[in-house]
Amino acid sequence: MIYLPVFFFGAIIGSFLNVCIYRVPKDESIVRPASRCMSCGSPIRSYDNIPILSYIILQGKCRNCKEKLSFRYPLVEFLNAALYVLVLRTFGADSPLILAVYFLFVSVLIVIFFIDMDHQIIPNSITLPGIPIAIILGSTILPDPFSGHEVLGLKGSLAGFAAGGGLFYLVAILGKAVFKKDAMGGGDIKMMAMVGGVLGWKGVILTTFMGSLLGSVIGVSLIMLKGREWGSRIPFGPYLAAGALISLFWGRDIFRWYFHA
Repeated sequence: MIYLPVFFFGAIIGSFLNVCIYRVPKDESIVRPASRCMSCGSPIRSYDNIPILSYIILQGKCRNCKEKLSFRYPLVEFLNAALYVLVLRTFGADSPLILAVYFLFVSVLIVIFFIDMDHQIIPNSITLPGIPIAIILGSTILPDPFSGHEVLGLKGSLAGFAAGGGLFYLVAILGKAVFKKDAMGGGDIKMMAMVGGVLGWKGVILTTFMGSLLGSVIGVSLIMLKGREWGSRIPFGPYLAAGALISLFWGRDIFRWYFHA
């Protein structure tokens, strides 16, 4: 069955995403040096670097120093693997090129999710090259996820770019004027411009709505359960990333349900 090798491939890429999540915010190379234990610094052997499985075999501990390894490592590997399978299930195997682009898209969203959650930044090294790549691929290869058949095209991709970047830039300007502080980070603006290049303007609208909904529910829950202050800063990128995934996989069904309900 094709799902199994896709899952394994996704887990392998997920292992690399862990490296990106840790090193990109520090401006470190994602290629060298090889992965090491964060506690003792010993290199991780190849047979201890099998995605998901090695964590289980080692019982979540470093083979050398026996310190606990972060549960995030297998979590990211499993999440990326599961999303790759969902991409295949949703879009089929007729166009390997489209699958490859969506694999890349969901992996980038995972990296943004965890980096912004940890550091409250969305690195320019991801979004600045991501914007033109998204527009090029959206214009030439990717279908409109809300029609299911038509190619998004240059007009659709640029409309998504303008909607994503423009809408969030407007929110940032108005927020600054009204609240006298930054209401929207520059990373969020560039991220949504990139997302719009892939998903089009409808994807931007749904991503923004779902991200805001998730952010509100989880934010209020954190305030009530963990005593966070109402004015505390909560990164928006993780919720936008989740909203973009919802738009990619279920956006067409959500729009169809809403406008025909």
